[in-house]
Amino acid sequence: MKKKSIALAIALSALTAVTASAQEEATEENTAATIYSPITTGASFLSVAPDARGGGLGDVGAATSPDLDAQYWNPAKYAQMNGVGGASISYVPWLRKLVNDMDLISASGYYKIKNVQAVAMSFRFFSIGNVLMTKNADDAGMNFKPYDLSLDASYSRILSKHFSMGVALRFVYSDLTGGYSVDGQYVKPGWAISADIAGSYRHPFSMNGGTGYGAFGFNISNIGSKINYGDYNSSSFLPANLRLGGSVTMAADAYNHVSISLDINKLLVPGRPTKNTSIEDAEEQSKDLQNRLDEYHQMNSITGIFRSFADMPDGSAYDFKSQLQKMMFSIGFEYDYDNRFFGRVGYYNESKVQGNRKYFTFGVGFRLNVFALDVAYVLSVTKQNPLDQTLRFSLGFNMGGLKSLAGVKTEDELD
Repeated sequence: MKKKSIALAIALSALTAVTASAQEEATEENTAATIYSPITTGASFLSVAPDARGGGLGDVGAATSPDLDAQYWNPAKYAQMNGVGGASISYVPWLRKLVNDMDLISASGYYKIKNVQAVAMSFRFFSIGNVLMTKNADDAGMNFKPYDLSLDASYSRILSKHFSMGVALRFVYSDLTGGYSVDGQYVKPGWAISADIAGSYRHPFSMNGGTGYGAFGFNISNIGSKINYGDYNSSSFLPANLRLGGSVTMAADAYNHVSISLDINKLLVPGRPTKNTSIEDAEEQSKDLQNRLDEYHQMNSITGIFRSFADMPDGSAYDFKSQLQKMMFSIGFEYDYDNRFFGRVGYYNESKVQGNRKYFTFGVGFRLNVFALDVAYVLSVTKQNPLDQTLRFSLGFNMGGLKSLAGVKTEDELD
C-alpha cells in the first residue's frame, strides 16, 4: 500500500505543477477551496500546447489555417495542406516561475497522398525535472527524473470540396518514479491508449483582389482508457477534451492578410468528488464522500465523458452556471505578409473555479521555401501565475522546398 500512496502522491504533485495557476486570496466567507477546484487528470502534458504558432494565438488552433503542428489542434487539417509533406520540432521550457528543469519537447510530421489524404505522426516528451524521493526523515533519498511521453499517428482525408475529417491513435506512457522502489517493490509506470476524432471545414472567398477564408473545426481528443499507476484508486482519467473553433481570414490585397480565430474547450472529465457541505452530520458527510469517491475511481472513461456534462463534485443539484464555468475560451489574431512574415497576439481565459489561467500571448513567425521559425511568449494577467513569461520555439521543414532545393520534382510537378 505504501508504494501506491507514493505513486499517487507523485502523480498528483505532477498534475498540480502542470495545471497550477494563480489563486486569489481567500476571505472568511470564500475559502481557497471553493474558488479553486480545477479538474485533475493524468498525463496532463497532453493538454499543453506544444507549438509556437498556436501558443502565440492564445492557444487557438481548431480552425486556423493548416500547418505542420495540426496533429495537436486538429489532425483533419493535414488533408487540406498545400505541400507534399513536412516536419517540425518544438521546445517549451515550461513553468520557469516554479522550476528550471521542466520542459516539453515535441516533433510532428505529415505526408500527403494523392492530394486528398494525408498521414501524420507526432511525438511528445515531457520532463518533470529532478525529484528527490525519501522514505523517511532520516533517509538521504535519491534523485530521479519523472517523465511522460506520447506517440501518435493520424490519417485524414478530404470528404468534399471544403470538408475533411481525421482520426488519430495515441499511446501514452508515464513514469513518475524513474524506477524508484519502496521496500524492494517496484512502483510501476502507467500507460494508456487513446484516440482523436476531428473535422475541418474551410471555404475560400474573394475580397479586395485577394482570397479570404471562413473556417470551422472540431477535435474530440484523448478518448481512451484511464492511466493506471497501481490499482483503481491510483488510476486517472486522460485529459479528454472537446475543442470547437471558428476562424475568418480577410485579405486586404494579394499580400496582406488578417485572421481572427476563436476556440472553446471543455474537458470531458468528471470532477473529483468533494465534501457535500449541505449534509450537516459529519459521519454521514464522510460516508457520502467515500461512496462518491469509490464510484469516481471505478468509473470508466466513456462514462466519465458523458458524466462531465452534468457532474457536480460536491454532490449538489445540477447547476447550469457551474457547467459553463468549466469551459475555456481563447481568441487569437494573426497578420501575415505574403505568407512570409507573421505577427500574432492572443488571449486565453479560464474561470477562477477551474484554475484562473488568464493570459495574453504574443508571437512572430518567418517562412522561407525550406524552413520556418516561430516564437511565442506568454504574459499572465493573474498574479503569481507560473505560466507567466513562458516561451515556445518551433522550427519547421517543408519537404517540397527541400526537394526543389535538391532539384527533385514533386508529385504535383510531375502531374
